[in-house]
Amino acid sequence: MGQQDTPPGVRRGVLFDVDGTLIDSSYLHTISWWGAFRQYGYDIPMASIHYLVGMGGDRLVDSLLPSGRDRSLDEVIMASHGALYAAHWPALRAFDGSKDLLAQCHAGGLAVALASSAREKDLQIMKGILNADAFIDAATSSKDAEESKPAPDILAAALKAIGVEPANAIFVGDAVWDMKAAAALGIPAVGVTCGGISADVLRDAGAVEVYEGPADLVQNLAGSAIGKLLNRVS
Repeated sequence: MGQQDTPPGVRRGVLFDVDGTLIDSSYLHTISWWGAFRQYGYDIPMASIHYLVGMGGDRLVDSLLPSGRDRSLDEVIMASHGALYAAHWPALRAFDGSKDLLAQCHAGGLAVALASSAREKDLQIMKGILNADAFIDAATSSKDAEESKPAPDILAAALKAIGVEPANAIFVGDAVWDMKAAAALGIPAVGVTCGGISADVLRDAGAVEVYEGPADLVQNLAGSAIGKLLNRVS
């Protein structure tokens, strides 16, 4: 069935990653992971960590640490990262345009979900910073997924929460792992470079289009993949 044959009344939606996409937190996560690794004797370059931010913490640790390590420390390292990151909560801020982007999607008739794999407490802090609950229909956290990104579990949970099929959704994210998770479900992914990953890398990972951040996407919304989805809202 082509787009022109889509039955009226079909629910459509847009999923948003949060860390690095709507909230300027990617580098704070990087330095928190760096500190956690150093606490347990691992000196991992920040550049290596940053590229993997957005991947699930379990996968990030497994990708960066030696295969022969004492794996019983993995959970402790992840908890250390969480504690160090929490110390940065007061420094968190939303990117320019984040609230406006959520508002315009909501006003246009799209169901809006935050497809985040953050810890529940981190998610609540970030939702408070966004101050956009009126425009958000659902939000996920790490507890909603069995497997972390690049597995698509979080996106599947977000789609279920808003009652939208993958064919009627768009996903916005800042990391390679966001693009791969969306591809696993056949959801077009829009990339943003505000998390620190370049446009070329995001496109290579599957992004259908790339913007500098939420404000850039808002400014170009009409011609974007989201704009095309808005035009299909019955």
